[in-house]
Amino acid sequence: MALKIQPLSDRVLVEPQAAETKTASGIYIPDSAKEKPQQGKVVAVGKGKKDHDMTVKVGDTVLYGKYSGSELKLEGNDYLIMREDDILAII
Repeated sequence: MALKIQPLSDRVLVEPQAAETKTASGIYIPDSAKEKPQQGKVVAVGKGKKDHDMTVKVGDTVLYGKYSGSELKLEGNDYLIMREDDILAII
């Protein structure tokens, strides 16, 4: 199912991965103590700027800053839309 949204310029639409519910030692984390996820999958990419081609592509898993981007809800799912500069790394 394709989304009906196309980011403009150097913007990227990212679907955040779910926050961890259990630590490595087996302790369950309550919802109130969960940290905001900092990695996600690229769902849509803008065309880039005149003098800058886009580095990320659809399907890439990326790391981004904790408070990067703007949250939005589309078709029942949560997404972040951010500038490519807010992405720290491709995993």
